[in-house]
Amino acid sequence: MAIWLNADSKIIVQGMTGGEGTKHTRRMLASGAKVVGGVNARKAGTVHEGLPVFGTVAEAISSTGADVSVVFVPPAFTKDAVKEAIDAEIPLCVVITEGVPVHDTTEFWAYAVAKGNKTRIIGPNCPGIASPGASNAGIIPADITTPGRIGLVSKSGTLTYQLMYELRDIGFSTAVGIGGDPVIGTTHIDALQAFQDDPGTDAIVMIGEIGGDAEERAAAYIEQHVTKPVVAYVAGFTAPEGKTMGHAGAIVSGSAGTAQAKKEALEKVGVRVGKTPSETARLMREVMQSR
Repeated sequence: MAIWLNADSKIIVQGMTGGEGTKHTRRMLASGAKVVGGVNARKAGTVHEGLPVFGTVAEAISSTGADVSVVFVPPAFTKDAVKEAIDAEIPLCVVITEGVPVHDTTEFWAYAVAKGNKTRIIGPNCPGIASPGASNAGIIPADITTPGRIGLVSKSGTLTYQLMYELRDIGFSTAVGIGGDPVIGTTHIDALQAFQDDPGTDAIVMIGEIGGDAEERAAAYIEQHVTKPVVAYVAGFTAPEGKTMGHAGAIVSGSAGTAQAKKEALEKVGVRVGKTPSETARLMREVMQSR
């Protein structure tokens, strides 16, 4: 089992004909993912990487039955690309693009809500989603882990990869990189709920980072709704106060949003929190071995 992405998922790539779109389309195809086409209005009717290019997302869905779009378009055009995917009512839209203006993200997120939340948005500024052995939508390496029964949700791409690799012998149902921007389409809580409901997931790794209150809200949700064991890591224990650290959302103001505050909130509700990624992997290994 997996959440949101499985072996039957049919993927289109908005921006497939660009440099990044081409590279990662090749990677997704090599991993066995069912990529069925691309979207570029200026190159509609052509073939790229052996796949048809359509003028719109709606045309791509009509011709291929696609139910996932991965967005590789420049930041200035991301808002329109995502709104087009929402208008076409594609169930899942994975926005890889980094540097999308926050007001653009806010606008297309609100647009999705106004349209009835028929399209789940993951990202922007994220590595995507992978269900090992089944499908891969985004830039997560397909060969660093194996299928298994751990669910992973993370703000950080590189930490996603590290935990997947360190726990490769146990394996993952699905790994979701939600991105580190101040406004994102899918949150820790969304993924926690989905993993809680997924019979193929036995335990959950949650990776957070300094800034905002997403991890504190996740802790409150875990206390009320999650019965599966959760292990967490919070990046940024050594970050200086008042500095944006890598991700646009990773900024600490006073005591709010610090790694220590997040760690305490999570531990208060029974989540085991590692001090390093490797310790977090060890804690999850202990959880899985005790089941």
